[in-house]
Amino acid sequence: MNSDQLAIFKAIESKQEIFWRMADAIWSYAELGLEEYRSAKLLADAMEAAGFKVERGVAGMPTAFVATWRQGSGKPVIGFLGEYDALPMLSQKAGVPKKDPLVPGAPGHGCSHNTMFVTQALTAVTVKEFMEKKGLSGTLKVYGSPAEEILTSRPFMVKAGLFEGVDVVLDNHGDSFFQVAYGMEGTGMVSFIVTFQGKTAHAGAFPWMGRSATDAVELMHAGTERMREHLPTTQRTHWVTLEGGEAPNVVPDRASTWYFIRDLDENVEKNFQWALDCAKGAALMTQTTYEVKTLGAIHQRFPNKRLAELIFEHVKTVGRPSYTAEEEAFARALQAECGYPVVGMEYPLKIVSPDSEPLRGGSSDVGDVTLVAPTVSLRFPVRVPGSPSHHWTVTAAAKTSIAHKGITAGAKVLALSAFDLLTDSKARAEIRSEFAELTAKRPYKSFLPEGAQPPLGFHTALMEKYRPAMEKHYIDP
Repeated sequence: MNSDQLAIFKAIESKQEIFWRMADAIWSYAELGLEEYRSAKLLADAMEAAGFKVERGVAGMPTAFVATWRQGSGKPVIGFLGEYDALPMLSQKAGVPKKDPLVPGAPGHGCSHNTMFVTQALTAVTVKEFMEKKGLSGTLKVYGSPAEEILTSRPFMVKAGLFEGVDVVLDNHGDSFFQVAYGMEGTGMVSFIVTFQGKTAHAGAFPWMGRSATDAVELMHAGTERMREHLPTTQRTHWVTLEGGEAPNVVPDRASTWYFIRDLDENVEKNFQWALDCAKGAALMTQTTYEVKTLGAIHQRFPNKRLAELIFEHVKTVGRPSYTAEEEAFARALQAECGYPVVGMEYPLKIVSPDSEPLRGGSSDVGDVTLVAPTVSLRFPVRVPGSPSHHWTVTAAAKTSIAHKGITAGAKVLALSAFDLLTDSKARAEIRSEFAELTAKRPYKSFLPEGAQPPLGFHTALMEKYRPAMEKHYIDP
């Protein structure tokens, strides 16, 4: 390890506890997509205090922001992506290795998002200070990205031109291992709600006077279930009923269903259109009307191989954190409770590709960014090995010393990578050359429908339901 790397490590370690407290505070807020007002303010204020110029409320989203710092010529431009939204129904007491909600039914950070922007902030603040000492030219742009769980922010940020002129993007995601990937990842997706409108009537005395919106929802579900039989094996189509009536003796005049349509990029739009045909057919059969609201529409991810290789060298340099006996005991207890392999805090350092691992069905709006700038996501260790995303076990670990050590390790890898990108013009050229080949094959076109807007207020009622009870557990950063 050279002197510059050692200096970066010491700088990160000197300020890590400030950022650990921020991660714990965001864990306690557990704000759903586009409701992250407290989380976004905390993070944006921190970047401003560190000397970054912060533009808030970007791309039509009050909880989205971009923090920018520039020196010298301003080139190269390095972007950092960070998320901070929680998930419904995943409240869980921290450090407890059995299911025990902090606030029953409330949101929780079951995908490690409380650690992600914080790790990028620790990275960017450290790199800024190092650039000042070394007199390095460049621009750092840190993207506060809300509502990833409903796949909203990045397509609208791309549409707003916020990634124009960015040379390389470093993304991150909390996980139960240290890993980077390149090649095609995950699925493209459209997230949308169909709302049917009918007519109320007395279901016993005058049913012929009504038109059931709930019947329309059920018929749409029946149609898409038959549709699924004839779609490629790469597809994932799933739904949840949001509204369906409130009393059986009243014909419901309003019902709605929320769909995720996932597949390879080349199939997503036609699968979506087929699902809309099912909605149209359901409305015709029930003599109802309907409207469609698109929440998000995103591409698959195409992380850059040369950039992944650069980052993986630093994953090997940083290595796994050292874990205490107490941390190992917590991990083993949680693994035993859930039936995961009982391995404690043992996990691999990996670089993976479509050749080494099968295509997985998950989706992320980072996919759009990978098609407008060379991008790679660092998976850094803030969970207990075996814990799957969107699960209470992730929430249980996300405010523990395990997560804190993962934040520091992730920031070290990202800071070393950013330093290389700032100083190694040959590596940047190779990364950009590979990206040019990708975009020649896959020129970017947004999947968002014409006129689409961020679905502000989508989670407001749910947050208002639980926030009073959650506020009692808020942590002061």
